[in-house]
Amino acid sequence: MRIGLLQCDDVDEALQPRHGNYPAMFERLFTSVDPTVEFRVWRCLDGELPDDVDAVDAWMTTGSKYGVNDGDAWIEALCGFVRELWVAGKPLVGICFGHQLIARALGGEVVKSERGWGVGMSFNRMTRRAEWMEPWQESLDLVVSHQDQVVRMPEGSTLLAESDFCPIYLMQVGEPFLGVQGHPEFAKAYSADLMTRRRDVVPANRVREGLASLNAPVDDQVMARWILNFLRQANERRRT
Repeated sequence: MRIGLLQCDDVDEALQPRHGNYPAMFERLFTSVDPTVEFRVWRCLDGELPDDVDAVDAWMTTGSKYGVNDGDAWIEALCGFVRELWVAGKPLVGICFGHQLIARALGGEVVKSERGWGVGMSFNRMTRRAEWMEPWQESLDLVVSHQDQVVRMPEGSTLLAESDFCPIYLMQVGEPFLGVQGHPEFAKAYSADLMTRRRDVVPANRVREGLASLNAPVDDQVMARWILNFLRQANERRRT
């Protein structure tokens, strides 16, 4: 499967020698689950957008330090491309910023959370089981790094996972779109370095809690399998 990665940010240059940039993180995770997966990258943050929704089999977005409500020209253009994918019924998975981008582009609502920063591990309850969720489990625990949250899903959405901190953690929009607030592509070592790097903006108590939470197991491989299952199923339905 060929996946188009819509890159919405770069990893901090100081962290790239150890962890790589976002495309490397995605490739490392998803090829560990399926070595046949191929990625093609569009640097949307530089204004580079695909000119053909069918250039690849399916699409994903990276996270970003930017907010979907910032009003930057490239974000507005990317919202337009998300709507093109929606009209075409082309599969898209939004990660963190991408999860919020799907919501905003299709009429949902995203705000800066009153709960503050979510960092480290997030612990979430599954609210519904879909057939692509194999292997099945009743929880979904992933690394997070965000302030914004989806507070209203687009029309036709289904809530799939939630927590008290983030009530709309995993959502499916119609048949072709999936959004997750967590970062399955983030290694725990990167999460730790990122929190340390952001001590000037993330409250000290939240950093301490986040670092301690990294002792818990992470469901990155499970989420990667679910995402690939979802994309394949969405493509099959689009062809029938």
